[in-house]
Amino acid sequence: MSTVSVKNKMRARRKLRGRKKISGTSERPRMSVFRSARHVFVQVVDDNTGKTLVSVGTFAKGKAERANKEVCTEVGKKLAAACKEKNITKVVFDKNGYTYHGRIKALADGAREAGLDF
Repeated sequence: MSTVSVKNKMRARRKLRGRKKISGTSERPRMSVFRSARHVFVQVVDDNTGKTLVSVGTFAKGKAERANKEVCTEVGKKLAAACKEKNITKVVFDKNGYTYHGRIKALADGAREAGLDF
C-alpha cells in the first residue's frame, strides 16, 4: 500500500469523525475546505437543502495561482465578502480532516479578519 493511499484513508476517517458532529443549517451553513497539493477550495453549504451557497478557490478560469499562506488568506477574505453579499455572517467551520495549521489556518484567519463569524 502506498503512502498516499494510507494518508488519504486516515484523512477520510478524520473527516467522517468530524462530519458526525458538524452540520450546516440555513441560519449557520457549513464552511467546507478542500486542500490539494497546489490549490485550496472553500464552499459554504446548507446541509438541510444540500445546496452550495458560496464557492471560492485558488483555481479560477484564466487565473490559477499556487495556494501558499498569503493566497489562502486572500481566499478567506474573498469568501467572507461573497458571504456578506448573500447575507451570511455566521458559519460552522469544517476543516475536512485536515490539521488546523498552515494554509487551512491562514484561510480561516482571513475569513475571520474580513468579518465572518465561526
